[in-house]
Amino acid sequence: MGLFFWRKNKKEEAEIVNPAEAIEPAEVIEPAGDEQPSEVTEPSEVTEPSEVTEPSEVTEPEEVAEPEEVAEPAEKPEKKPGFFARLKAGLAKTRDNFVYNLDVVFNGAEEIDDDFYDELEEILIMGDLGVETTEQILDRLKEQVKEQRIVRPAECRELLVADIREAMALPEDAYSLETKKSIVFVIGVNGVGKTTTIGKLASSFKSEGLNVMLAAADTFRAAAGDQLKIWAERAGVPLIGGKEGADPSSVLFDAVSAAKARGVDVLLVDTAGRLNNKKNLMNELSKMNKVIDREYPEAHRENLIVLDATTGQNALRQAEDFNDVTKLTGIILTKMDGTAKGGIAVAIQAKLKVPVKYIGVGEHISDLQKFDPDAYVRALFERNDDEENKSEGDEKDERDADT
Repeated sequence: MGLFFWRKNKKEEAEIVNPAEAIEPAEVIEPAGDEQPSEVTEPSEVTEPSEVTEPSEVTEPEEVAEPEEVAEPAEKPEKKPGFFARLKAGLAKTRDNFVYNLDVVFNGAEEIDDDFYDELEEILIMGDLGVETTEQILDRLKEQVKEQRIVRPAECRELLVADIREAMALPEDAYSLETKKSIVFVIGVNGVGKTTTIGKLASSFKSEGLNVMLAAADTFRAAAGDQLKIWAERAGVPLIGGKEGADPSSVLFDAVSAAKARGVDVLLVDTAGRLNNKKNLMNELSKMNKVIDREYPEAHRENLIVLDATTGQNALRQAEDFNDVTKLTGIILTKMDGTAKGGIAVAIQAKLKVPVKYIGVGEHISDLQKFDPDAYVRALFERNDDEENKSEGDEKDERDADT
């Protein structure tokens, strides 16, 4: 009995020490594991519960298994739909407005003429594809119509969808950050979900077996470090931070040093989200880049910008502004669930030539996924009567949601 209390006291001491470090909580499991077996030995000696399993062999309880079938409706609300289903639901407003109007033109026009193209142009621009992107898409469509000698407007629909899918294609090295020792700057204005996105990325990378660390280098915004700490705990990854108002470069220096020492695969860096003074932000990012160049030049570098899809053209302008400050390598679109501005993904990638790499369709930590251009275009253009033609990717997505 004395040994039991001694172990309990040791556990309390460990719990007092562990909070000082963001990485050590996993070690608390070991003392807890030592304590449980000593207590569990007594229940384990009571073999009677195992005997209770015998009544379960009686057919009567198995026949009462019918309530389990009744329980299925209760489980349905808890069952989370697959990512494609959520993406398609998120793009429903876009599809109901933008795509519906396109179909009206494709199916209602009698011939392919200037009026036909003018109507398409208006709808594409209203769908947040922007003027430049719309002009590029229509120029390509006109070329294809001439080359293939197409005369029916309805036949242009598939050409348009194929062109948009091609415009959204990802480069082969889009996700090199997951295969190399990488330092990733996560950039974006305040309010777009930048800190939350970092937490989701950390959780995703860790689930893939990567060693992940966070750096709270956004020392300008009040409580940014505390918010990131919460996400670090949820994802189960270490965090390197500093006091509010501290030099971001000094925080980054500590994080880079720790990442090298611990063999971290991906270091996610939360950066300042202000754009009111581009010169100061540019100087700050430049200083942080010099720290990496000096301390960890061999690391793979990424600058990912987080954009709120619901803001439409404002998101495009934010991406342009940040791209002027630092070279962007990828885009993360958040809040795709319920937006009527789903076309903005096409506009941003076409205008900046920067690929959309991740897309978010919810608040759950697993609701941020790698961007799949084919799934996005299908979710955007697929009609309800096309749902029967599910691809293997859809079925796999639903199976993943069940696990």
